[in-house]
Amino acid sequence: MPNIGIIGAGIGGLQLGLQLRQHDIPVTIYTDKTANQIAGGRLLNSVAHHGPTLERERILGVHFWPVEEYGYSCHHHYLGGDQPMSFRGDFTNWSSAIDYRLYLPKLSEAFQERGGNLEVRMLQADDIEPIAARHDLIVVAAGRGAFASMFPRRPDLSPYDTPQRALSVGIYRGIAESEPRGVTISTSPGHGDLLEIPMYTEDGFLTALLFENIPGGDLEILAKMSYDDDPQAFNRTVLDKLARHHPQTFERVDHTQFGLHRSIDLLQGALVPTVREDYAKLPGGKFALAIGDVHTVVDPLLGQGANSASHSAWVTGEAIVEDLGFDEMFCTRVARRRADVVLGAAQWTNLMLAPPAEHVLRLFEAMNANKAVADEFTHNFDHPDRQWQILATAERTNAFLARHGIESAAALAV
Repeated sequence: MPNIGIIGAGIGGLQLGLQLRQHDIPVTIYTDKTANQIAGGRLLNSVAHHGPTLERERILGVHFWPVEEYGYSCHHHYLGGDQPMSFRGDFTNWSSAIDYRLYLPKLSEAFQERGGNLEVRMLQADDIEPIAARHDLIVVAAGRGAFASMFPRRPDLSPYDTPQRALSVGIYRGIAESEPRGVTISTSPGHGDLLEIPMYTEDGFLTALLFENIPGGDLEILAKMSYDDDPQAFNRTVLDKLARHHPQTFERVDHTQFGLHRSIDLLQGALVPTVREDYAKLPGGKFALAIGDVHTVVDPLLGQGANSASHSAWVTGEAIVEDLGFDEMFCTRVARRRADVVLGAAQWTNLMLAPPAEHVLRLFEAMNANKAVADEFTHNFDHPDRQWQILATAERTNAFLARHGIESAAALAV
């Protein structure tokens, strides 16, 4: 029976640990925070879980927030500019957004109840060999800190060396839900995007506003302005930016109630989208496999990061159960099996961070005119590999549109 060590207790590490415990495989997860520290801490993210991730939760017996009650059914799109576009795309399978300060502690509890070992302590890079000596395989699922440097950056899949967005995500009160309940994806050309997400928190449903602001644009201030210095000024600034750039969200604001829910419900910063090598050989001869953020840092623009980590963890768990050893052959098998989905998510996201190419604009014009196109695009948030197959080149996008009977720009107006 193999013995597996996992560094990091995010969605990837916890789902992998739960999957292995279903097969009675000994697992230790190493993390630097207790469940109580996570539950009482600052906002971690604005993660949405799409259909395949929720199905894995059902299989693992940790679908604690049934999507029928806590989920949402669609994306509402708004593209500003001289000729604004507004349209909706419906999911085949609903998605949901649960505050990770609820989600991660609950999964940690389930992992321990099922015989998993959780060790809470701060780890440094030189701890890796002593930990590896205790296990047959180390899976690194912690994207920050010293462990990322174990896996060299892949320049062929990492087109950016600086952040492409200045990020501000907070949980706000005083915004009425869209109808039907869904995520609003609003674009202000030259300034950035907003994802308005119905999120379930310890205080019930509230609204997460993820501002994806282009550096140098009018919205960048939201990533730099301090809430604690002047809460009223911060809230007024957010309202002003909604009015100027994201009108579909602004029109549902109750101005007497609007504001950041709590000071700890705000996260500001930036990240560099990065793809790293899949695995590393340790000095003692064993291997460390990268999953989640340590393997692919994905901008949250399309909500793919956690879902990519969940997929990567699932593929890794299947391989651990099936394989005969944990050598380089094992690592390359995992890398091949997850590549389409994980790298597809990274490449699709990186494409959408750039100024829109002509074929991307044409696709959005088609979605505005043809709901079947919008629905298929929305469904493919579950399948980033399929989305990337559509968007990778203009020829592929044109072939996709032709399948929907859209042969020319003139046909879009029909």
